[in-house]
Amino acid sequence: MPARRRCARKSSPRWQTYSDPTVTLYAIGDIQGCAQAFADLLGAISFKPERDHLWLVGDLVNRGPESLDVLREVISLRDSATSVLGNHDLHLLATAAGVRKPDKGDTFQSVLTAPDAENILDWLRYRPLLHYDKTRCRLLVHAGLPANWSATDAEACAEEITERLRGAQWTGALEKMYGDEPRAWSTDLRGADRARFIVNALTRIRYCDEYGDLDFDHKGPPGTQPAHLTPWFEFPGRLSENTHVVFGHWASLGLLRRTNMTALDSGCVWGGTLTALPLEPAGEPIAVACTTTASPDTGT
Repeated sequence: MPARRRCARKSSPRWQTYSDPTVTLYAIGDIQGCAQAFADLLGAISFKPERDHLWLVGDLVNRGPESLDVLREVISLRDSATSVLGNHDLHLLATAAGVRKPDKGDTFQSVLTAPDAENILDWLRYRPLLHYDKTRCRLLVHAGLPANWSATDAEACAEEITERLRGAQWTGALEKMYGDEPRAWSTDLRGADRARFIVNALTRIRYCDEYGDLDFDHKGPPGTQPAHLTPWFEFPGRLSENTHVVFGHWASLGLLRRTNMTALDSGCVWGGTLTALPLEPAGEPIAVACTTTASPDTGT
């Protein structure tokens, strides 16, 4: 492994200055179209958009029945919420662009047929794949980071995709997004292979093998995987280990908090809960029940 890189220390943006003890930064797990649970959770944390801020780990849509309502609510929060793209959000964009047919379990048709669909989808494609708070060495991403990327590496790679999604030819960025290969990172990757690896790493990773290559075959919780696989956040010497990574995506992992990572997908749409964790000031997680349960054979 190359030498580890540590975070730079810079002054905080205005909204990240928490001198007022009543102001809280909350991170919230995968909402996945569960608008009622999201509303219940905002009530449970007494969220005030003029005062507080949300970090949303992505997968705002799909599997739950209210994707359109979730998107409209998050859009209405404006600068009070930072959301990154998840694999389901990208799938919605690809379906809307006509480069992918809807899957059997998709539940975002109301977004595609909404009278303001174009504006909503434009808002969604302008979301980043990653948000990096260098001041606090804290990073928001949907799924995780490969072992041989530092936080700075990940930020640069994510920006490559973000720029393409925000461009006039954004549908082209989605055409060859699907697929599991390549699984190994190289700075020599170019074109569709490079873009696909970046998207898969940031929105789909759970495990990697002994070489640090991505694995997409096993989705169970740690302890159930084959011996050659390691959860990405436990890979020895991963270059992002000095950065606190906040992520979702892994419902079977559930809520998990360690010194340098926080996993927040507590399985809302799978019969679990939707969770908010106060990041600053640090606090205990707050969860609400989700009354929607998707069929287990439809989700990832």
